[in-house]
Amino acid sequence: MGYLSTNRKKITVRTFLEMKAAGKKIAQLTAYDFTTARLIDEAGIDSILVGDSASNVMAGYADTLPITLDEMIYHARSVVRACRRSLVVCDMPFGTFQASREEGIGNAIRIVKESGVDALKLEGGSEIIDTVRGIIAAGIPVVSHLGLTPQSIHKFGGYGLRASTEDEARKLINDALALDAAGVFAITLEKIPAALAAEVTRKVKAATIGIGAGSETDGQVLVYADALGLTDEFCPKFLRRFADAGRCITQGVQSYIESVKMGDYPNESESY
Repeated sequence: MGYLSTNRKKITVRTFLEMKAAGKKIAQLTAYDFTTARLIDEAGIDSILVGDSASNVMAGYADTLPITLDEMIYHARSVVRACRRSLVVCDMPFGTFQASREEGIGNAIRIVKESGVDALKLEGGSEIIDTVRGIIAAGIPVVSHLGLTPQSIHKFGGYGLRASTEDEARKLINDALALDAAGVFAITLEKIPAALAAEVTRKVKAATIGIGAGSETDGQVLVYADALGLTDEFCPKFLRRFADAGRCITQGVQSYIESVKMGDYPNESESY
């Protein structure tokens, strides 16, 4: 659908800000392929994040670092084709914006041109703010990502709670205010104390999207595979499983196997 959509039901950057102003919560899930994105979009989700978590969910890597720009564009393009309503945001993968402002802007433009996504998400605070300003100046809406930033996992040494100390909390607030002033329309807050997330939400004009950041952010995001029960090894405190799709799929496959083995499938009505 992209920027030129005439669909009046299409969620836009402006919709996010209007929802924040009206106190309406924003619901976001990840997706990485056409079929899943279509189901999530038709269910009425506000936004789909084509996360670099595709590195884990789709490719089986241990972290988000290996996924490439080309792979993210492929996943994003597939999701955009499926979406009629939701705002589609794509992660800029590790290594595509950290080296220089110019490289970051160039890669951002390439993602949008080749995939048609509505916005991009970048991990980091003041250290990437010049790149953020440049991408926004190029006409591309930006979501920032603070707190636990998985692309910096080796720096942090794990996936523990972030901004739990006074100094780190102060830096996060300052980063959020600086990014807000730079023009980001949303800020993802991952695995930080709920009180801190609430404070940031009150102080910024941008919509805040929490994951493991309490209930007072303007919205929430989860990885769809975790939220719908397709995974069972990832069980952080903040995760609620809203369905048991993994068991449903397993049972369906087992039923298919049994029908094939018994010669019951295909039956006469299913044959030409």
